[in-house]
Amino acid sequence: MVDFPAPGIPVKQTISFVIGFRTKQLIYEATGNYYKDSLKKVVMRVFVAIEISNYELINSIANFQSEIKIQAKPVKPQNLHFTLQFLGEITEEISQKIKQALQTIEFKTFQVNFKGIGAFPKIKSPRVIWIGTDESGSNLLTSLAKKVENAISPLGFIPAKPFKSHITTFRIKNKIGDISKELEKFKTHEFGSQEISNFKLKQSVLTPQGPLYSDLGVIKAKL
Repeated sequence: MVDFPAPGIPVKQTISFVIGFRTKQLIYEATGNYYKDSLKKVVMRVFVAIEISNYELINSIANFQSEIKIQAKPVKPQNLHFTLQFLGEITEEISQKIKQALQTIEFKTFQVNFKGIGAFPKIKSPRVIWIGTDESGSNLLTSLAKKVENAISPLGFIPAKPFKSHITTFRIKNKIGDISKELEKFKTHEFGSQEISNFKLKQSVLTPQGPLYSDLGVIKAKL
């Protein structure tokens, strides 16, 4: 058995192992969550997402991040998104099949209003602070997430948990206790809105400075 390094640890090494009566060498290279071996298979960490791209909305969220006084790491503006479904680590071959499946999805352009905040798992002991949406936007996002699930479930991808319409704005590593008073003034705050006209299949590479996202495919509204 071979123990591969954890994602995020750059490494390049040659590993010998036995298959039946033959010895085979595997060249293993890793940078973040991107792997390549001698069989030319590629493994990447991917998810399906809607990016936050409206300039005024991004500024409104940035103002919130600067005003709130907690010991937490804010999500960078270019990384703000809804996760419609996290897929984990897949090969290049599977990513092509996923893109083909996602392209069959039909949806109309719709508007989402961003309002209110919350925390996971709970506000008295948070690990994530998020911004929510209005009910109409939430229903439309949930419907789109369900279409994504239905399109790629034949490929073996099932969501680990039900979709909840939110964008993560802070990640908290160390325990900070109850922050309900600090968040109270933003409980019903309206941050702005955005028209949703596409979603993306994205790759995530983990680095010490935070995740780096790149696009693998774009699915545009067809109706």
